[in-house]
Amino acid sequence: MAVNPIIPGFAPDPSVVKVGEWYYLVNSTFHLFPGLPIYASKDLVQWRQIGNAINRPEQLSLELTETQLFPQKPPATVLFATGGLYAPTIRHHKGRFYIVCTNVIRATETAKDATRNFIVTSDDIWSDQWSDVVYFDFKGIDPSLYFEDDRAYICGSAGKGPGTTIDLVEIDVATGEHKSPVETVWKGSGGIWPEGPHLFKHGEYYYLLIAEGGTHGGHMVTMARSREMRGLYESCPANPVLTARGTDEYIQYTGHCDAFEGDNGQWWGTCLGVRKDKDGRHTMGRETFVTPARWTDDGWLEFERVKENPTGLSRPEGASRAPTADSARHDVVYIRDADRSRYTVSEDGSEFSLKASELDLVEPRKSPTFLSKRQRLLDGKSSVTVRDVASIPADAVSKVGLAVYKDELRWFRIFLNPVAKAVQFELVNKGKELTRSAEHKLDKLDGDLFLQISYTEKEYELAFRLGQGELTTLFKTDVLDLTDPDFVGPVIGASVVGKDHVVKFSGFSVE
Repeated sequence: MAVNPIIPGFAPDPSVVKVGEWYYLVNSTFHLFPGLPIYASKDLVQWRQIGNAINRPEQLSLELTETQLFPQKPPATVLFATGGLYAPTIRHHKGRFYIVCTNVIRATETAKDATRNFIVTSDDIWSDQWSDVVYFDFKGIDPSLYFEDDRAYICGSAGKGPGTTIDLVEIDVATGEHKSPVETVWKGSGGIWPEGPHLFKHGEYYYLLIAEGGTHGGHMVTMARSREMRGLYESCPANPVLTARGTDEYIQYTGHCDAFEGDNGQWWGTCLGVRKDKDGRHTMGRETFVTPARWTDDGWLEFERVKENPTGLSRPEGASRAPTADSARHDVVYIRDADRSRYTVSEDGSEFSLKASELDLVEPRKSPTFLSKRQRLLDGKSSVTVRDVASIPADAVSKVGLAVYKDELRWFRIFLNPVAKAVQFELVNKGKELTRSAEHKLDKLDGDLFLQISYTEKEYELAFRLGQGELTTLFKTDVLDLTDPDFVGPVIGASVVGKDHVVKFSGFSVE
């Protein structure tokens, strides 16, 4: 069984730190809450989610994180750019874990788009207890944190793209205050969008490892070094040191890499990538991959091209492809600033009650009633049972069902429409100006309604069973319908639209 991706599904922009025998990894989450999932592993292959760094509404707001569309050159038509939590970095210093990250906030009638960069800390990463955010001023995104002695430095991607620069500033991690001027230390190797920098020291050199080329087809990892932290930095003559562009590799878009030393002096890189078939399908979005690296004789890191089975790692027989969760609450996600009073969830997360909201999945800023988990498997199924559909009043609930959601512009669902007495399907992709629909009329509403979405790399199939009846396929849709240049990945969950009526669900499962 393949090792990569080590975190499948919606898991972009990975950062890793090793403390003792454990590796700790964090990903971007954009518009989802809780945000910034924390995974732990001893072998880089089997991971368990131990919490989320943004797990309390009072830490920050995700309301202004809607998705914007940007025209692209053919063959793509538009880029789906979702706001929210971008590109975290995790580090450890003197017994404390630090995560730095950017919250990308969309414009309002009185304010322009903004980036708010922040730090959160934990003295016990296994407790899922993280501090309030500490904001620091940085005119850009993708901050990374580097400690030297008792000093802390932020390097990040600054300025207006595509000609961003890599800037460096010393800060007070307790207050966020600057302790030095902000300086540009590198402009990249010549590619567009220099971003996602990580600064580290090895031997007598400081190294910058950054992403260039944009996070899709041109994505690459480049490297520079200097004997002084503030430069001048010389570009690696072998740049890009990691990329899949111009190849026919199954794993594409590799970039945004964090490098670290593992056991026995072995170095590794963890990066994002997509599994892309020959027809362009990659609906799982950007996932987390690992690849070995070695130091060359002339002092540069050399990475193995990202493969499903990287040299030096193997997946134990019978081990799950998906990360486990230490608690059911860890891997449940909501859209933006969820009203948690609308959700009552069992200890294992399989049973819950949802209070209907008039907000639907198209809502760009508010949070519809939607409880979900990340799709983890290319080939799998997800399901839920809506309990006692006869008790659902048509004047209080208009839609109750199971949805695949990427953002407010792209989603599909199978659902009960109590007014129409029908199970219906609808799909929306506003970037492609695409809609699809189907309907199956019911003779009566009686018993429980089982809803299932099964999937392969090529297709989603939506089916239902009412009471003790047969499982009936309602619709099949090509994965291409939800494949676009974007930042996010699919989550699958239950939703209710209506006026405050409580609907009960059981048997919730997402693979």
